[in-house]
Amino acid sequence: MSEEINNHLQVNRDAIDRLDKAIVRRLNQRVLQDAGADEDEVLKKIVTLNSGPLSGASLQAIYQTLMVAGLAPDAVRVKPAIVDALDSEIVTLFNERVTHAGAIGRIKHASGADYYDPTREAQVMEAVTALNDGPISDITLRSVYREIISGSISLEKKLNIAYLGPKATYTHQAAISNFGVSLNYEAIRSIPDVFSAVQSGSADYGVIPIENSTEGVVFHSMDTLVESELHICSQIYLPIEHCLISHANVDAIESVRSKDQALGQCREWLQENMPNAVRVDVSSTADAVRTASENHKSAAIASHLAANLYNVPIQARSIQDRDDNVTRFLVIGKTHAKPLGLGRDKTSLVISLKDEVGALERALHAFASRGINLSKIESRPSRKKAWDYLFFIDCAGHFEDTEVQAALKELDEHCSFVKWLGSYPD
Repeated sequence: MSEEINNHLQVNRDAIDRLDKAIVRRLNQRVLQDAGADEDEVLKKIVTLNSGPLSGASLQAIYQTLMVAGLAPDAVRVKPAIVDALDSEIVTLFNERVTHAGAIGRIKHASGADYYDPTREAQVMEAVTALNDGPISDITLRSVYREIISGSISLEKKLNIAYLGPKATYTHQAAISNFGVSLNYEAIRSIPDVFSAVQSGSADYGVIPIENSTEGVVFHSMDTLVESELHICSQIYLPIEHCLISHANVDAIESVRSKDQALGQCREWLQENMPNAVRVDVSSTADAVRTASENHKSAAIASHLAANLYNVPIQARSIQDRDDNVTRFLVIGKTHAKPLGLGRDKTSLVISLKDEVGALERALHAFASRGINLSKIESRPSRKKAWDYLFFIDCAGHFEDTEVQAALKELDEHCSFVKWLGSYPD
C-alpha cells in the first residue's frame, strides 16, 4: 500500500481507538442509570435517536445485549431526559465508529481482503476489555462489540452464514454468538451440505459442531474436514444450558425427545427426576421442541432459543449433569486467519502414520522437541482400509510460525499423510 493509503488507514484507526474509550466509558455509565422504561420502550426509542449509518435493527440488537445483562446492582433512578441524552450520545458514538471502520474496510476490500477477519476481531475484543473498569462484565462488553462489528459488516456485505440446522439449535445459537444478528443465516440439513454451501459460494461461511466437553467429538465434522478444501477460520465455545421444554408439568411428561448428545448430557437429571419417561433420540433439538409443541405429553431437551421459537414453556432450566458443559464449534470458509501472535493462535491438522514401529512417537517428537503444546489428539478410522487411522491434532501456534512450519516439515518425513486444516485465534 502507498504511504498515502497507510496514513489514511492510521487516521481511521486512531479515531476508532478514541471512540472505543468513549464508548466503553459511556456504556458503563448507562448501566448505572435507570429511567424506569421497559425493554420495548427502550428499543423503540433507540431507533428514533438513530441517524445512521447503522440500521435500527443493529442498534436494537446492541441494546438488547445490554438489557439481557441487566442494570448494575447499584444503578440509581434518574430522570428519563438524562438517560435519553446519554443514549443519544452512545448511538452517535456507535455510528461514528462504524463510519471509520467502513473507511478502513473499503481500503482493505479493494486489495482483496475478506469482510470477516477473526484475527482483527480478537484484537478488538482484547483492546476493549482492557479499557473496561466495570460495572459491565467483559462478557457483556464483548457481546456488545460483536453486534457493533456485525452491524458494520452488514453495511458493506450481508454475509450468508450456513449452519447445521434446523433453526434454534445450539449450532444456530453459536453462529449468532460469533457473527451477530445483522447478517443472514441459513439452516442446512447436514454437515456435508454445510461444507458444500460454502464451497459453492452460496454461503460465505459455515458453522459446525466439532466436540462437546461431556460427550466427545462429532465424527461427521471430523470426516468432512478431511475431505474438504475449506479451512477452519475460527472457533466458538458455547456453554450449553439445556432446558426441559413442555406444555406438561414434569410429573405428567411421558416421553423426552432430543439429540442423543443432549440426552446423554442430561442422563443423571432425567434418571433422578423423570425415571419413567421414555427417552427418544431425534434428529435435532429443534425437532424435539416442535413435537413438544404438538404433543402435550411430550417434552424436549433444547435451548431457550428453541422454546421461544415454538412458544413452548420451559419447565426446568440448566438440567445438564455438568455445569461446565461446553460445546466447541468451528467456523469454516475460504478465509486464512492471520496470526494473532504471542501464543494466542491454534493450528489444527490431520495426519496418518506409516505402518512401522515408533511412528506415533516420532510424530509427537516433531512437536515436543520444539516446545509446541498439543491441546488435542484424537484418532479416527480412515475409512479407507481396516485398522488404518487418522490422528486429528490441535497445537499451539499458527501455520506461519517458524516452529510450526518446522514441525510440519518433520511430520512429512514420518507420516504417509499430513493435512493442515486451519490456523485461527485461540
